[in-house]
Amino acid sequence: MLVITPKPLRFGRLACHKTDMIKLFGTDGVRGTANMHPMTAEMALRIGAAVGQFFKRDAKGVHRVVIGKDTRLSGYMFESALTAGLTSTGMNVLLLGPVPTPAVGLLTRSMRADLGVMISASHNRAIDNGIKFFGPDGFKLSDAVEAEIEALVAAGVEPIEASQIGRAKRVDDGRFRYIERVKSSFPRQTRLDGLKVVIDCANGAAHHVAPMTLWELGGTVIPVGNNPDGTNINEGCGSTHPQMAAETVVEHGADLGICLDGDADRVIILDETGRVADGDQIMALMAARWADESRLNDGTLVATVMSNLGLERFLHGRGLRLERTQVGDRYVVEAMQRGGWNLGGEQSGHIVMTDFATTGDGLMAGMQFLAAMASSGQSASALVRSFESVPQLLNNVRFQAGQTPLAAPKVQAVIASAEAELKGQGRLLIRKSGTEPLVRIMAECEDDQLLQRVVGEVVAAVEAAV
Repeated sequence: MLVITPKPLRFGRLACHKTDMIKLFGTDGVRGTANMHPMTAEMALRIGAAVGQFFKRDAKGVHRVVIGKDTRLSGYMFESALTAGLTSTGMNVLLLGPVPTPAVGLLTRSMRADLGVMISASHNRAIDNGIKFFGPDGFKLSDAVEAEIEALVAAGVEPIEASQIGRAKRVDDGRFRYIERVKSSFPRQTRLDGLKVVIDCANGAAHHVAPMTLWELGGTVIPVGNNPDGTNINEGCGSTHPQMAAETVVEHGADLGICLDGDADRVIILDETGRVADGDQIMALMAARWADESRLNDGTLVATVMSNLGLERFLHGRGLRLERTQVGDRYVVEAMQRGGWNLGGEQSGHIVMTDFATTGDGLMAGMQFLAAMASSGQSASALVRSFESVPQLLNNVRFQAGQTPLAAPKVQAVIASAEAELKGQGRLLIRKSGTEPLVRIMAECEDDQLLQRVVGEVVAAVEAAV
């Protein structure tokens, strides 16, 4: 008689072939097109099992993880797959449903969870999705921890015995806890009575909490981009497409517009004329006000290499300092923690206020702008231009998997020539995106013709290489 002894199931090398050694994590978690590597249900299950094993090092006690998501259709699939992987290692899963990314950071810490997970591709297309992780302190994971998790995914994880499988349950009040936290960052006794606010929710995770927060504080709220259907997140709305919100501001005679992205960790502000203020202008206003109120730690603002030279000059003129980091709000936060600084962000609209939150919070930053309006009595247009920006030009070139256009000798030669021309007049920054297959080419220069020419030459060289 033939006896077959089955091997234990491993969430390891199931039909993965050559993908095991591909780096999973970018600048902000794992991201890609849904149902394509690495954003498949199978990979999400394996990642869930790996992070569950990593954070469940202590076999004693209760271990829990909170999971939030934005409004993408694929979020249901990834939520289920991650839950399966996590519970297979004994982790108990608390499902928050659609909530902003900063709410996950907040609730991970306040609910004493071992881990927080946000399912979102932020400002990207609806067909994309991503997985972001927060440690028990509510902050995003470091590169070193992500590398250990990648190694566990590649090696495979042994599921625990059936009697120790974790449980999963829905948490219904997560968004209300977040609303109260956002309101607590707003000055006491201050209300928004008399202010008419357009809030663009990007058909994303903040479609409920953002209008509700503003309404509870007394504002007249005009919501747009607040009818998600699973496929329209960031589509013609939100911080990357503010035209609709700008038109709504003018049409309704609103005092300002607040535009969030799909997971509400970014913001841009629109003044009463519909003019846009990016993250640099918001940070400049906040840094100056906080410094005047002796709230800006060590007189320092943290921003990335992408922030405009005009911001740096503005801060220096006020006796303040700009600390630059590589691109990614996670690196901004890490620098803030190392230096003990409490304000930082990105030109794209991530604004991090560690006095209140552990990651970029678009709604909370918008509330700080409203607080400035309420306390000063000034209009949005008087507050959105703290400095004159140095002309900056950014172009993106998309490439295919496996291509390395920046390594091409002709591209390197053109870049060297462009840097030589800009020396003493501006700067050139070229990098691969950490969230999309894009080469980002950015330059700053007060000579507009030179700026256009050098960026055009680099773009042409990269396009030829791909």
